[in-house]
Amino acid sequence: MTAPVLGKPEWKPAADVPELLAAPVRDALGDLAAYATPIDAELADTAAFCAEYDVPMAASANCVIVLGKRAGEESYAAVMVLATDRADVNGVIRKHLGVRKISFTAQDDAVGRTGMEYGGITPIGPPADWPVLVDEAVVAAGPVVIGSGIRGSKLLIDGADLAKLPTATVLDLAQH
Repeated sequence: MTAPVLGKPEWKPAADVPELLAAPVRDALGDLAAYATPIDAELADTAAFCAEYDVPMAASANCVIVLGKRAGEESYAAVMVLATDRADVNGVIRKHLGVRKISFTAQDDAVGRTGMEYGGITPIGPPADWPVLVDEAVVAAGPVVIGSGIRGSKLLIDGADLAKLPTATVLDLAQH
């Protein structure tokens, strides 16, 4: 595989640098064509990462974990949107999950349930029963930078490959 070029990072096939991935991400990566690079963990937040490593915000996607509740039942989901967009949590996502109330998951809960570090949470490797909702703009974006499960690295993957994740659904998730 020829490593892609995006920004300053030197991207390597993720399978060749397993130390750059959280355990759930390593276990779930399968045959996805993903690349990884080490970064300064202090720059893991998207805006800081993009500024330091010359990666356009439009080539970065964020994963947020949401918690929906209905009739005493709780359901979690991983939601992917471009860094330039905001997820329509109270509209499209709440309706798709069929819940009455929805919110962003508390940091410690998200970390504990995913086995990933806050600021590095990714849709590759969440609990197997969680839906992964991918915004159609992410799928159409081409190569996008996403979390690797840890703050000290990033993954580069074609956004369309996120639609191939086992529990993925592609929707128009961004607020317009």
